[in-house]
Amino acid sequence: MQPTADPGATPVPLTAAQRAAIDVAIAACRDLPGALLPLLHKLQEQLGYVPPASIPPIAKALGLSQADVHGVITFYHDFRTTPPGRHVVKLCRAEACQAMGCQRLEQHVQDRLGITFGQTSADGAVTLEAVYCLGNCALSPALLVDGRLQGRVSKERLDRVLDTCVHDGKEAQR
Repeated sequence: MQPTADPGATPVPLTAAQRAAIDVAIAACRDLPGALLPLLHKLQEQLGYVPPASIPPIAKALGLSQADVHGVITFYHDFRTTPPGRHVVKLCRAEACQAMGCQRLEQHVQDRLGITFGQTSADGAVTLEAVYCLGNCALSPALLVDGRLQGRVSKERLDRVLDTCVHDGKEAQR
């Protein structure tokens, strides 16, 4: 489950760029049947997450209550309400991947990054998420890195993936 903002906390105000992204998502999706899910997906695609402060304008535009919008965001694991790391690693935890050793990979990645599912590494490089089927069962264990599917993942291959994720930010800072 993704971390969500404290419902009692005051949302961080939207930036001009966030507001523009919300307006574009609303305009693109408002007239679609069942517009909320496509709108939330579009917004997360643009911003990397759904800012809590986006709930009121989305609700107003779609004629929904803020509770309805918040409920959908928190119900679906794919939506996040905090910015992700530079890279998002989704490790499959479904039965086929479990049968092929994903628990060892889970422990390895958590130990290596010092985080658990739904968290971002301290350096902001990696957000780790659990998923429950990537449809790659024949090549399990599987993971998704920034939307790219990888199969037959070993600890060594996972280390290479994480090395790339961690080192890209260090190279950019030089």
